[in-house]
Amino acid sequence: MAFNSSKFDPKFTDNVINAIGPKTSDRAKFVLSSLIRHVHDFAREVELTTDEWMAGVLFMNAVGQISDSKRNEGQRISDVLGLESLVDEIAHKIALETDDIPTSSSILGPFWSPNAPFRKNGESIIHEMPKDGRVTLMHGTVSDLITKKPIGNAVFDIWQASANGKYDFQDPENQSDNNLRGKFRTDENGRYHFYCLHPTAYSLPTDGPAFKLLNLLDRHPMRPAHIHLMVSHDLFKPVTTQIFPKDDPYLETDTVFAVKDDLVVDFKPLQGDPKASLELEYNVKLAPRDIAPASAHL
Repeated sequence: MAFNSSKFDPKFTDNVINAIGPKTSDRAKFVLSSLIRHVHDFAREVELTTDEWMAGVLFMNAVGQISDSKRNEGQRISDVLGLESLVDEIAHKIALETDDIPTSSSILGPFWSPNAPFRKNGESIIHEMPKDGRVTLMHGTVSDLITKKPIGNAVFDIWQASANGKYDFQDPENQSDNNLRGKFRTDENGRYHFYCLHPTAYSLPTDGPAFKLLNLLDRHPMRPAHIHLMVSHDLFKPVTTQIFPKDDPYLETDTVFAVKDDLVVDFKPLQGDPKASLELEYNVKLAPRDIAPASAHL
């Protein structure tokens, strides 16, 4: 619905933008000018009240106050509003002259760690086995999107929550450091394999601003079960993504909007492996680094 801006000072926003100093970089000036203009237009459109403005200020304060080295509430708010998923889509859109596409990206989320250890193919990322956990043999191939050839020596980084819905550093009473985390290198045929858990759906924390925002929006806090992946090689564009079991009840209503059709996978029963009861084959296609993003073709 259009709003009537004529009753407000028509020069005010331009005055604020023009106050940006000459030492500001071109990109920062472009981004911040646009942000200021959109925020001002938003306030005019909804005729934001003083009480509503102050509620927003206090909300931002609360986001900072609850955040620490193990909890990034600002990123969680961004996720709940769909912003991280949108930025991810913008960043990874690739223009191709083929109908084939690389493995879809998805949001990083707040639980990745740079300290995950390298493990050998065939090893398990499970340190502490939960009583209701289901071990899965996960395997597949990493290949070149264009040539279809396998990519050897690619790094396959995986992390996931345990069966209680918590990641290792959220749950020190039950999990040791780097439980359910690991990095693997593909062999000369682009193949990887390891043991992990069938993932479990879980709720975002319910003790902070993100949950208050979800309540205000009349939305649930649940994420569908998922496994995080980050696959990289020096000659290819890396992909950070998540994969989701096809029978999860929250696929359509993921509270951070991260599910994509090609990231929904099928865990199948596995016979003859004493270490696992389930199997998941997941193949990854990486695009060469010299492929231009879609924005370059506009």
